[in-house]
Amino acid sequence: MGATPRPMPRLDADNRAFWTGGADGKLRIMRCQDCGTFLHPPRPVCRHCLSENVAPEAVAGTGTVDTFTVNHQAWYPGLEVPYVIARVALDGAPGVILTSNIVGCPVEEVDIGDRVRVKFERQGDVYLPLFEKIP
Repeated sequence: MGATPRPMPRLDADNRAFWTGGADGKLRIMRCQDCGTFLHPPRPVCRHCLSENVAPEAVAGTGTVDTFTVNHQAWYPGLEVPYVIARVALDGAPGVILTSNIVGCPVEEVDIGDRVRVKFERQGDVYLPLFEKIP
């Protein structure tokens, strides 16, 4: 199965680890090395303690669907509808909620509270973190 065409992020020094971590199967979230706060979206300074000592850290890549919606409008060329847009609360990264797609199942099978795991979709140098339900 080929990659679905999606809008691509612009890579920079702050977000590169997040968008390219899938190359080795790791979901990386920035974390303050002084106070331990996870930072997403990625940023160069901790929003909690203002430390500049931040670095990407691999997390489990699993989580729970916090909320979701099913999109039926074809907003982007080539992206087939319907599809699920979900907020996923990550395990082991308190306060981090990623907005992504739930893939690999019919849209009507997605529900709040579903357990999910990351599944990377490669497009060039970018590895998009999508999620699939854990059976």
